[in-house]
Amino acid sequence: MNRTTLSLIAGATALAAVTGFAAVTSPDTSAPDTTATAAELPVERTSLTCPTPSVSDLAETTYTSFTPVTKGTGSDGKAELRPAVTESTDGEDAKDGKDGKDGKTGKASGKGDKDGKGEKEAKAFLTAKEPGKPLAEDVSGSDSPALVGTADGKFAPGWTVQQTTEVAAGTGRGLLGAACTAPDTDFWFPGASTAADRTDYVHLVNPDDSAAVVDIELYGRDGALETTTGEGITVAPHSDDPVLLSTLTTEKLDNVTVHVSVRSGRVGASVQALDDKLGGDWLGASVDPAGSLVIPGIPKDATAVRLIAFAPGDADADLKVRLASPTGQITPAGNETLHLKAGMTGAVDLGDVMRGEPGSLVLTPTGRSVPVVAAVRVVRGKGAGQETAFIPATRPVGTRATVVDNRAKGTTLSLTAPFGAAEVKVTASAGSEGGTPATKSFTIKAGTTQQVEAPVPSGLKGTYALTVESVSGGEVHGARTVTDAQDGVSAFTVQTLPDDRGTVAVPKADQDLSVLQQ
Repeated sequence: MNRTTLSLIAGATALAAVTGFAAVTSPDTSAPDTTATAAELPVERTSLTCPTPSVSDLAETTYTSFTPVTKGTGSDGKAELRPAVTESTDGEDAKDGKDGKDGKTGKASGKGDKDGKGEKEAKAFLTAKEPGKPLAEDVSGSDSPALVGTADGKFAPGWTVQQTTEVAAGTGRGLLGAACTAPDTDFWFPGASTAADRTDYVHLVNPDDSAAVVDIELYGRDGALETTTGEGITVAPHSDDPVLLSTLTTEKLDNVTVHVSVRSGRVGASVQALDDKLGGDWLGASVDPAGSLVIPGIPKDATAVRLIAFAPGDADADLKVRLASPTGQITPAGNETLHLKAGMTGAVDLGDVMRGEPGSLVLTPTGRSVPVVAAVRVVRGKGAGQETAFIPATRPVGTRATVVDNRAKGTTLSLTAPFGAAEVKVTASAGSEGGTPATKSFTIKAGTTQQVEAPVPSGLKGTYALTVESVSGGEVHGARTVTDAQDGVSAFTVQTLPDDRGTVAVPKADQDLSVLQQ
């Protein structure tokens, strides 16, 4: 044994004596195992990314930030959103990897530090004031940049940000809504398109100080599409890189699945789908591939519903297609099952399947379970007044889920209990400009979707947040629809309510000083 090894052992022993660290030892079968129990504690830090909302000069965008009140947090913390650019202190333009410009905000302030060198963090666009009350900021035109944000302390658990954009005319006109997303390394988007009447962008927002390297793969009805520039895309630090899908391939397809995978770093990813005639919206990522999926909250007045699904593995998938209506699960006529060939995008038009009732699609395997991803495209209105929204398969509400930017009029909340009856509690926060919170409880029958009469803050001024909490029973999935008639256009957007993951399981540990004995 050499001197270095002896020094390391001595150092480790001294550290153990000072800290009394927890150790993993053989279980004592004569006593209950308490170390396996985990305490649910609030998360201490949350990161979000918001893509560039629009390139239209007619765009009006509202950002809304909200953190539900969570027990067990401290009294400190903050939540801020900043433009996804850094300011150069020698007077150069804002940097995002595109010739010193972010494509939206123009030049940075150029204010330097004392030595005139280095980069200065962009000024905060929105800073939350207190948990339990939403805060909204409005911007106009095409100058709105992508945003990146962090929340810590009492603002971190369940921090939710929504961007809602109204575009009066042009490609993608209507109401476009997106919940800002946490950065990650893998995303699936069934429902995109490279057709001539669609302009679809994948927005890649890098919140970090180092570059991210990203691959974009496209899959059509016959499998993987040959792409020209989809591999090794470098996304500069603190930037939003919008990639036009039609520039990646020569094939023009109505139904495409987009796979975003990150080689190094991490990004927030979302698809902006703009149609020449049917308006547009944001397409959020589907839940991770799974054998059974739920797509909640299809509006009752939908005039056309298209299901798009993809099996990313090596095995074909066969799915039962069920519509969870207010009275129970039914089978769409002529579309009882969906066969998906491995690596190929499948789509089926369900038409006006809703027939005046809200519903949710429940996809389950007919036999062997094969992981799939899925989403629906929903159309409302007729003729020139049609508008489009997308609903991806989503995680259940779980412990708690929140959706923000709800309005006094035009907000509907749909909840579905696909596999077992459940009870939930729904809380309306205070309004962004005033109002008193309100709470209601609901029981959702097994296999049904209910468009519930969500609570509204008394004396509401501004917009408010809705928080859904599971109380008992089976899993619940939810979605919120906001409608806003615009010159005869049935403008609307739908956001799902996945678990906010505001708490984390922390295993309990006991001191074991026996590790100090020889």
